Parts: sequence; C-alpha cells; structure tokens
Amino acid sequence: HGYEGQGPDHSSARIERFLALAAGEAFTVAQPSTPASHFHLLRRQSLDDDHRPLIVFTPKSMLRRKEAASDPAEFTEGGFQPVIGDDGIDPQAVEKVLLCSGRISWDLFAERSRAEGDNPRTAIVRLEQLYPRPLQELQTELAKYPNLREVRWVQDEPANMGPWPHMALHLTSELDVAFFRVSRPESAAPSVGSAAVHQEEAKTLLKQAFS
Repeated sequence: HGYEGQGPDHSSARIERFLALAAGEAFTVAQPSTPASHFHLLRRQSLDDDHRPLIVFTPKSMLRRKEAASDPAEFTEGGFQPVIGDDGIDPQAVEKVLLCSGRISWDLFAERSRAEGDNPRTAIVRLEQLYPRPLQELQTELAKYPNLREVRWVQDEPANMGPWPHMALHLTSELDVAFFRVSRPESAAPSVGSAAVHQEEAKTLLKQAFS
C-alpha cells in the first residue's frame, strides 16, 4: 500500500475494506510510520496472549526516507505506541492538529517545515494502529493542546477510500472539536494513471492540509 504515482494497480491494498471486515475486533489493522514502530508492533503480536490476526500496511518508499529511520535505542527500549504525538511543538501555540497514518506523515512534516518554519502552529499526530481504534490514547494526546480548535484527517487515498470513511463514522462523535477530511477527491479508481497528475494532486493535498 503506497501512493507513489505508480498507478491504480500499485497504490492501494484497500485499507477501507480491511477496516470494514475488522468490525467486532476480528483482527488488528496497523500502518506504522517507522521501523521501530513496525518492530514493536510485530513483537507485541508475538508476545500478546490475544492472537487475533494482524494486517500491516506499509509502502516500500519509506525504506528510502532518511526521516523514517529509527535509532538502535528505539528498538531496545519502549513498546508499540498506537498513537505517536508531536513532541517538537509548543502545545500552547497549536490550534490545529493533522491526524494521519503511515507514509504521508513524513510529507506533512516536510511541508510544515516549509510552510511554518521554526515556529510551527500545526501539530502532526500519527495513528499507528487504525483498528481497534486507539480512542483513549488519541484523546489523551489531543488534550495536550488547550487551544485546539480543529482536527483534520489527512490521507493520500481518495475521499471514499482509505481510513477516512471508517474514521468519519467512528471518531466524529468522539472528538470535542471540529473534524474535517483532507484527501484526494472521490474516485472510482484507487489512483490516477499519470505520475505527473499524481504529483499535482499530492501538492494540492499538502497545501490544503495547512491552509
């Protein structure tokens, strides 16, 4: 699963279908954003007494991204975090949180650095586990921002695909602030067949996330 401009057959593993099938805690669905997170996820799966099936989405492009690397200590310490907060930002300055999962988080960090410089006002929170929904961990993370006014779910997938339909159904009533979507437009195909169009869509998506 990875939106990298390679066309519909190479983009989507249909996260939305797995989230629908997972109802009733049939299995766990995750999309880790770092090697250490992936490691601790697999370790938890192996050691946990509850051995429900585990579905992991992760694109090959993160193997090439230096930002997505993990230090050795991150493997030997700690454990799997269903929600990873944004430690590099002043909580008092935050009015908007971008909620995302997986690869797109690194695009968002890069865009934030370009758009907001050294004094960011937008926090980026990563959902490493999509199901079962880590609602308590998410609410704890959002509670760190006393001036929070809105949360935006940001995804690569079109509006009618990916995690958004599931999140819109289950998180909207659980959050105490406005909850919006930033994504590609609704589509019959998982992605476009043109790398150039894909890149333009990606640029538009990132601008919308911070607008």
